[in-house]
Amino acid sequence: MSDLPCCPTDSANDDPPQDAPRGGIGFFERYLTLWVALCIVAGIALGKVAPGLAATFDRMAIYAGDAPVVSIPIAVCLFFMMYPIMVKIDFAQVVRSGRSFGPVGLTLLINWAVKPFTMVAIAGFFLGSLLLGLIGPDATDLVKAPLGVDLDVGATYGSGKVVMVDGVKLLEVPLWRSYLAGCILLGIAPCTAMVLVWGDLAKGNAGHTLVMVAVNSLTMLVLYGVLGGYLLGVGQLPVPWQALLLSIAVYVALPLVAGYVSRRGLIAWKGEAWFRETFLHRLTPITIAALLLTLVLLFSFKGETIVGNPLVILWIAIPLTIQTILIFALGYALAKLFGFTYESAAPTAMIGASNHFEVAIATATMLYGLGSGAALATVVGVLIEVPLMLALVRFCVATRGWFAQTPSDLPHLAEAPKS
Repeated sequence: MSDLPCCPTDSANDDPPQDAPRGGIGFFERYLTLWVALCIVAGIALGKVAPGLAATFDRMAIYAGDAPVVSIPIAVCLFFMMYPIMVKIDFAQVVRSGRSFGPVGLTLLINWAVKPFTMVAIAGFFLGSLLLGLIGPDATDLVKAPLGVDLDVGATYGSGKVVMVDGVKLLEVPLWRSYLAGCILLGIAPCTAMVLVWGDLAKGNAGHTLVMVAVNSLTMLVLYGVLGGYLLGVGQLPVPWQALLLSIAVYVALPLVAGYVSRRGLIAWKGEAWFRETFLHRLTPITIAALLLTLVLLFSFKGETIVGNPLVILWIAIPLTIQTILIFALGYALAKLFGFTYESAAPTAMIGASNHFEVAIATATMLYGLGSGAALATVVGVLIEVPLMLALVRFCVATRGWFAQTPSDLPHLAEAPKS
C-alpha cells in the first residue's frame, strides 16, 4: 500500500480542537486501578458490616410484576457516571468525518463487525472451557428475571431456571455464563471518553479522535441493543428487547441527550471557555463519587465470592486482556496496511481496544442486577483498563516510526508518556 495518508493530517502547530484533552491523564484516571482495588476492599468490608445495605438499595426499584427492573438509587449513580462523559462530546465534529473517512470507517468496522464477535469467542473459550474447572462447572449465579417475561417458578429461560428468593423471582444461571454476559457487554461498548486521554498521550490526531468518539456514540444508540440482544442470546442469557431498549434509553440516550442539550445551552449562556475550564472541572468530583459508590455497592454484594475465590478476578481478566491486545493489534496493523499516518493510526487502534466500561456496568446492573457475575465482569474491565492501555500507549510511541510522518512530527519520536 502507499505510504501516503488517506486523510488530512493536522500540522503539529495546529491548535487542538476545543474539547481535546490537555495535559495528559488526570490524577484519578492515572490511579484508576488503585481506586478499584480500594473499592474491592471497602465493598467487602461493607458487606461484612452492613450485609443488607446494598440489597436494600437494589430493592428500591421500579418493579414489573415480581421482578425489579430499575434500581432507583443505582440508576441515579449511573446517570451521574454517564452524563459527564456525554456532555464532553462535540457532535459538531461528526460533520468533519467525511474528511477522515479512512480512520472512521476502520474504527466502525473493528468496533461493530469484529470486536463483539471476537469477545464472545475468546471469553466463551476461556470461561466456558479452559478455565471452567477453576470457576466451578456447577457454580451458579442469581440474576434478575427478564423484564417483560412472565415465568413461573421452576420454568427455564435460556440456560437459567426461575427461582424465588426472599419473595423475588430471580434467574439461577451457570456462573461462567454470567461472567460471559459481562464480557459481551464490554465487547459491544467501544470507548468514548478515556480514548481522548489515550490518544493525547500517544500524540495522536485530536481532531480525528473526537470525530471517532462522536460517531461511535451515535452508532451505539442503534447497534448496542441489536448486537447485545443477539450475542447475549448466543451466550444463552437472552434479554428481552424491551429490557435492552429501556437500558439504552436510561443509560445511553438520556445522558446523551441531556449532555447535548446542556452543552449547547451552557456554551451559549457562559461561553466555551467557561464550559471547558470551569463547568467540566466541577463535574469531575461528581463522576468520581458516582463511579466509586457504584463499585463499592457492587463489591459489597460479591465480597463472599471474591474472598472465597480471589482468583476469580484473574480468570475474568485473562480473556479481557487477550481481547484488548488482539483488537489493538488488528487496528494498528490495518492502519499501517491502509497507509494511515501515525496520528490517525494510534487513536484508530485504541478506540477499539478500550472499552466504554461505564455503559457496560450500567447495562449489566440493570439487566442482571448489581450483585450479578455479569456486573462483576464489567468491573474487572475497569480494573485492567488503565495499566493495559498505558502499555499500549507506550508501544504506539515506541513504534511511531513505522508510519508516515510529517517533518514537524519527527522531533517527538522519542517522547514517551509519563506514567
